Amino acid sequence: MVASTEFPLAPPPLHAGGITQVRGLQAGHFTDSRRPTGCSVVIAPQGAVGGVDVRGAAPGTRETDLLDPANLVGVVHAVLLTGGSAWGLDAAGGVMRWLGERGIGLPVGTAPGQIVPIVPAAVLFDLHVGDARIRPDAAAGEAACAAASDAPLAQGNVGAGAGATVGKLFGMPYAMKGGIGTASVTVNGVTVGALIAVNALGDVVDPATGVPIAGARTVTSDALRNSVAAVLAGEAPLSLLSGTNTTIGVVATDAPLTKAQCQRLAGAGHDGLARAIRPVHTMSDGDTLFALATGQSQATDFNVLCVMAGEAVARACVNAVRAAQGVPAGEVWLPSAADLLAGRAGGSSASG
Repeated sequence: MVASTEFPLAPPPLHAGGITQVRGLQAGHFTDSRRPTGCSVVIAPQGAVGGVDVRGAAPGTRETDLLDPANLVGVVHAVLLTGGSAWGLDAAGGVMRWLGERGIGLPVGTAPGQIVPIVPAAVLFDLHVGDARIRPDAAAGEAACAAASDAPLAQGNVGAGAGATVGKLFGMPYAMKGGIGTASVTVNGVTVGALIAVNALGDVVDPATGVPIAGARTVTSDALRNSVAAVLAGEAPLSLLSGTNTTIGVVATDAPLTKAQCQRLAGAGHDGLARAIRPVHTMSDGDTLFALATGQSQATDFNVLCVMAGEAVARACVNAVRAAQGVPAGEVWLPSAADLLAGRAGGSSASG
């Protein structure tokens, strides 16, 4: 058995900043505490250039093809991140309705109402937490928009992260609570921010040390197994239904970018996922990152932006699990990173 992770006496503080530090963006959550589940939205009221990069093998998405640099539409008005698996894509209709009622969208004529808000979306699978019949819908999307602002954004068990879990490589009895996190980096007046809902098959690790923060636990449920080390030592993963995981998010900047550059920025964001989640981009994950560029600051070196994107995404992933709180999932208790730190991982029905 792989040696357990040793935790420090106190958790480090959450990484600073957030996606609302990016000029020209607002963000908000809707959380349905009955299950829990929810959705999160990033709104660009004045529009933003968009891109996307899908790396996981089991994605659930909407309006991703239009973000291809070869395709026509060049503006995005909002991005939706949602729980509920494919059911949760219904929430995008509510986002469109909310934007359309406020005149935010792509003009397609001169008569009233002839606008089409462009709202790409991605879902994560959270149906194994609580009553799977409760899913984000159009009303949930509208509620997330109504809550959106440029104020600091809540993290952990909120929005698209409400039902998120991590560390499922060896089965749900040994998994932990995931969540949603945000962070930002500013260099010479230009900001890159990220909002990431972490629902990974793998572990979330400290990028500086590679030490797991939250993920698959040992059979005693009081320590972390270290999924990659366990697999390399010969432990067999549990066979899982594809698509029952997925990390989704938005990486955004206030620098001006083209669609092609936004696509590359989303790809650089995946570097941050690879630093903070191990393993990542698996056959059971649908890892998807959107990129937005509002153009409200000055241009800067694109390589610097890519470095910033990877760092913001990695920090947001860490924030997601550090801010999370433990929840029940049927007969299984899903502890948080804070629970393990405080010695409160008990309550799980896991047995060896």
